[in-house]
This record gives sequence, structure tokens and C-alpha cells, in this order.
Amino acid sequence: MKSVSKFLFLLSVLFILSCNSQKSAAGDGKILYQSDDLIITQLSKNVYQHISYFNSETFGKVPCNGMIVKDGNETVIFDTPVDDKSSGELISWIKNNLHSKINAVIPTHFHEDCVGGLKEFSKNKIPSYASNKTIGFAKEKGFNVPDHGFDDALTLNVGKQKVYATFYGEGHTKDNVVGYFPVENAMFGGCLIKEAGASKGNLEDANVNAWPATVEKVKKAYPEAKIIIPGHGKTGGTELLDYTIKLFRE
Repeated sequence: MKSVSKFLFLLSVLFILSCNSQKSAAGDGKILYQSDDLIITQLSKNVYQHISYFNSETFGKVPCNGMIVKDGNETVIFDTPVDDKSSGELISWIKNNLHSKINAVIPTHFHEDCVGGLKEFSKNKIPSYASNKTIGFAKEKGFNVPDHGFDDALTLNVGKQKVYATFYGEGHTKDNVVGYFPVENAMFGGCLIKEAGASKGNLEDANVNAWPATVEKVKKAYPEAKIIIPGHGKTGGTELLDYTIKLFRE
């Protein structure tokens, strides 16, 4: 009898581990491309995540996320990879593997992990769009400057669909915007949104008092969000919004 109970216990443990492994793999997405400088994963039918690496004196080698959305043979990218080399890899992969035109790249704030590869996009005649605040801060700091500005909201076409970038308030920076692709309920939160379990991170340009209220607005604006990509770390769902709100209320 004891041996049967032990066997059933082991079966239940293996089942739980199997489920957790599948959940983790699904959450991280399917890796489609990987080099020393860049990883590209597929999160849903037409939503992809790009990951590149920024060397920070304070935080070491930091993986930095961006989002690619696709419809038909067109794509839009949120945030450049961190430098021209990794940006070149991303552009080539989209052209050669997705067989798609890149309509635009949208940096979600002025930091180098968002605008670091802009020169490579410009070299490939891919227009960049950012909030006028982002453009102003990028000029002030001497970082790469996006081509076109908008005030609080931007709508772009990607194939037959729309993609949006919207400013909901200050948080990680005074200019951070959020990207949204409604057809797949996919959000790029950028550095405004934290991965589960993350620390508060770089607060040099932050408004920590406004941060939770800003994310509350984001949560209210996108109640149907299913895929949420933070600026750094693992993707998730609306639990990332809840975690970020709680983190900056404590």
C-alpha cells in the first residue's frame, strides 16, 4: 500500500513539474533566432519579442526587450535593439525570414536601450517615431534622436491593422509611452512595466510618486491585454501591471 501511495505521489510531482515547464516555455515564447547579441522569440501568431544586451556599469549585462508586430507583409517595431550591430541583425531577420517591410520603429523613451540602434534603422531608410518629449530629452542627453514626433498618442498602420503608442503619465521616465496591438491584445510596456519579482531598477530619471497611478491608467485602458512585454525580463499578463503598481506603492 505504501509503495502505491509513493508511486502516486511521484506521478503527481512529475505532472506538476511538466505543467510548470510547459507554462514557462509558453510564457517565454518560441526562439526563432539567437546570436551573441540578439534573440528573437515568437509570442503569438503575429507578435514577436526582440532581446538585446546593454552593458551597464551599475547593473552589469542587462537584457533589453522590444516588440515586433506583423500583419500581412508589414511590421512595426517598438524600441531598437541596444546598438547598430544588433539592430542590423534584427532588420535582416525581418526582411529575410518574415519577408516583411518595416514600416516604423517607435522608441518608447529616450534612454539608450530604446534608441541605441536608430542609426542603423535610418541607414535602412526605416522611419522612427517618438513622443516630442522623447525627442527633446534625447537631444538634451546627446543620444540618438528619432525622426518624427507626436504629442500624447500615435496611430500607425501595419498591414490591415492598427498599432498604437500612447503616453499615460510619468513613471520610469517623464516621456515613457506604451505600445499596443489590439488585434492580438499585445502590449509593449517598456521600462514603465516591471517583470514579476523585479526590483525598482534605474530611478535616475523616474517619477516614483506618479508611477503607480500611471500604470493604473494603462491597466484601465487595456482590460483585454493578454501579452505584456516589460522593458526587461520575462513577458506575462496583467499580473505584471499589478506587480508594478504594488512595487511603487510600497
